[in-house]
Amino acid sequence: MGWISFSFLGVVVVAVDYTVAATILPELLQYQGTIQNAWAITAVVILFQAILVAASTQLTHKVNKVAVTVQLIGMISLTVLLFVVGAFTGKLDFSTLFSAAPATSDGYYALGTATEAGPFALAFLLGAFTIVGFESAANLAEETKDPARVIPKAMAQAVLSLGVLGFLFLVAITALIDDPAKLAQSATPVATVITAVLGSTVGKALLVLVVVSIFSCGLVITMSGTRLVWAMSRDERFPGWQALRKVNPSRGTPLNATLFIFVVAELILACFSVSTDALFSLFSAATLLPAIIYAGTVLMYIVKRKSLPPTQGFSLGRWEIPVIVVASVWLGYELLIFRDQSFRDPWLYVLVLFALGAAYLAYLLVRRGVSGMSMPDMINIDETLDVTAAPATPGTANTTAKESKR
Repeated sequence: MGWISFSFLGVVVVAVDYTVAATILPELLQYQGTIQNAWAITAVVILFQAILVAASTQLTHKVNKVAVTVQLIGMISLTVLLFVVGAFTGKLDFSTLFSAAPATSDGYYALGTATEAGPFALAFLLGAFTIVGFESAANLAEETKDPARVIPKAMAQAVLSLGVLGFLFLVAITALIDDPAKLAQSATPVATVITAVLGSTVGKALLVLVVVSIFSCGLVITMSGTRLVWAMSRDERFPGWQALRKVNPSRGTPLNATLFIFVVAELILACFSVSTDALFSLFSAATLLPAIIYAGTVLMYIVKRKSLPPTQGFSLGRWEIPVIVVASVWLGYELLIFRDQSFRDPWLYVLVLFALGAAYLAYLLVRRGVSGMSMPDMINIDETLDVTAAPATPGTANTTAKESKR
């Protein structure tokens, strides 16, 4: 599961950053977007994010805090402006929400066939891609005070805010589409609607806020990826763990793990850059992988929930069974959508990465045996693994006050 999560974080940072280069900047800076310049811009954005994460955890948190504030203010302002200006100008047409264009209305709500999913079913993947990555907060749990209480709260807030704000934003954008079939031909549909409704100056100013928001999202993903690689390497569960578990003594950051995530992201970008439909492939892979991760997590929880240690700060209580049932039904439905033949490339990416992880797991089992793969008690993990011998580690229980603050 850790390896699949790593595979997801490697591809999702590319998908998120590619959005800036392919769908926002061409409209914002008024240039012709191509596969080549989108690839180059995305590569540079990933480089900047990796430099920030490698340079300082404190600096990264500050940049992200400012970006999140800008994101909330910007997205709320943008959504409100779209509704107000749309209503004032008479462009707001909620009937567009029920338009089938550019797909045909025939079979729009059909379940599809064994190798095809209907247009309505495919539309669910937009929400599936958006409401994802909320578990990134858990990847930073070791650098968080009172994580058993803070992390679940942060995850719930992220899901609710994204769900409500994202829903209203999409309703506004869709209701303001003049001709859905024509807009489908645009390489930057969302940006096109924003500038058409709010005008060039205001529209572009708000698009700058969108760029900041997306950059912040990619930054958090990069940091989550480095923490995941570092943690698995600390536990000797990742290829090359001897080097990747090291923490730079002067920076207090997992420099090697950050460099590794950067290289992986650039390689993934290079693989997808030859595709004429790179954005679809990236988004699809970045939606398929978390569906697998969440389904696997729910399944393991169902199997092991009776033998898990007592919770220390969060419990679903009587809602546990209803949540498990709803989550299982939804995840099963979501995974069935990916039977569509258009997802062949994302499935190929998933299967190749899964095979590599399975091969390494088999290697560990052969070398160490099943008993050698058992994890130590999480409460005493630092002492058990002798991590405290390192000059500095991100968020361990016995770090200095200065490093804990960082």
